Amino acid sequence: MAKASPRFVCQECGSVTTKWAGKCEACGAWNSILEEATRDEIPKGLSGGKGRRIDFVALEGNSAPLPRLITGIGELDRVCGGGLVPGSCLLVGGDPGIGKSTLLLQASAALSAGAKVAYISGEEAVDQVRMRAHRLGHAQAGVALASATSLRDIVATLDGPDAPNVVVIDSIQTVYADSIEAAPGTVSQVRAAAAELIRLAKRRGFVLFLVGHVTKEGTIAGPRVLEHMVDTVLYFEGDRGHQFRILRATKNRFGATDEIGVFEMTERGLSEVANPSALFLAERRGNVSGSCVYAGIEGSRPMLVEIQALVAPSSLSSPRRAVVGWDTGRLAMVMAVLDARCGLALSGNDVYLNVAGGLRITEPAADLAVAAALVSSSSDVPVPADMVVFGEVGLSGEIRAVAQADLRLKEAAKLGFAQAMVPSRPRRDKSVGASSGPLTIRTVGHLQDVLGLFRPA
Repeated sequence: MAKASPRFVCQECGSVTTKWAGKCEACGAWNSILEEATRDEIPKGLSGGKGRRIDFVALEGNSAPLPRLITGIGELDRVCGGGLVPGSCLLVGGDPGIGKSTLLLQASAALSAGAKVAYISGEEAVDQVRMRAHRLGHAQAGVALASATSLRDIVATLDGPDAPNVVVIDSIQTVYADSIEAAPGTVSQVRAAAAELIRLAKRRGFVLFLVGHVTKEGTIAGPRVLEHMVDTVLYFEGDRGHQFRILRATKNRFGATDEIGVFEMTERGLSEVANPSALFLAERRGNVSGSCVYAGIEGSRPMLVEIQALVAPSSLSSPRRAVVGWDTGRLAMVMAVLDARCGLALSGNDVYLNVAGGLRITEPAADLAVAAALVSSSSDVPVPADMVVFGEVGLSGEIRAVAQADLRLKEAAKLGFAQAMVPSRPRRDKSVGASSGPLTIRTVGHLQDVLGLFRPA
């Protein structure tokens, strides 16, 4: 007979202890340890039976590659690596109200034209999901809809020869297993429910979408093992003050992890953004100091965004540093280089940096654009409105070359920019001038060269 054994589990990281503590020693979270009584799931040793011999096969087989399911939403297909792989599991996370359920309902409606789709909601009633479908204009889509939270009922429904091709579980934190004596949403419940659903998806060959809540730090709630169990982890990002939404893959076993999908939230739901650069620069005003256009790369897609900087005198002993859309440590490094190598004293000023449009930039190629925006704001001399900037800044002040410069320049030329500030290229790569087209290329080798462009007339 199974024996109930109380244990204490951290709801942030999933670590198990034998007694309660106010602080988790594994992740450092406070007041996150709760007592959970669950049946022993791990057998004691291997006695009592003999294992079955495993059959090995050759790495190169004769089986054809699995065809991908095309959702019809180009941005979603791009992030997933060109479509959905049968038998795969995708975990979708994001802030509350960011549009996770809207995106998956639109994808389900698009897939229902050529596949059997089941949408199981544990947070909303059937009528509430129907209201959203009416608002999105998908009320007539052939999506099988249900509201359920029992893992046993869900598995019994999906485990059959007529299993659907795509299943959406919204959300995994609401699904509970009656064999575990813990509240829904706890680490034990989330781990057990996800493991059982993933095993079923692999056995039946259907695509499984799991919607996951996020913590205040922006990570998916529940044990970290949940992200290791699934095939793809997608984060739906965005600022509620902006209409743009970014779908980013942080893990993908069937595609690249540096691709992003750009959406715009409208009254009719999420619409794809075919040309994000033009949309991010739509409200830009030229000839304003502290504004600089950065030519970046997100996956295989070039993207132009506006970087805004404001340097203002501070009356505080510790001046403020506010950054939106970029790394705070990276800003501190660029400011330190400007101070130590160029003599531009910014340490006594308040510095505000913003990436317009709600996009978050992670690549170091934005260093030069940030430095140009800071120098422009400090000297009150605007960056030329028809100039794009990109390059990495070293600690000695040198400007280092970045990858895919030609792709960045072609995107800038397509959008009507006339000049570009780029790093001095190595001698072995002289393709920039040949492929820049109508762009006038201005190469810089040190931040001192950048300061020379912003001397007041």
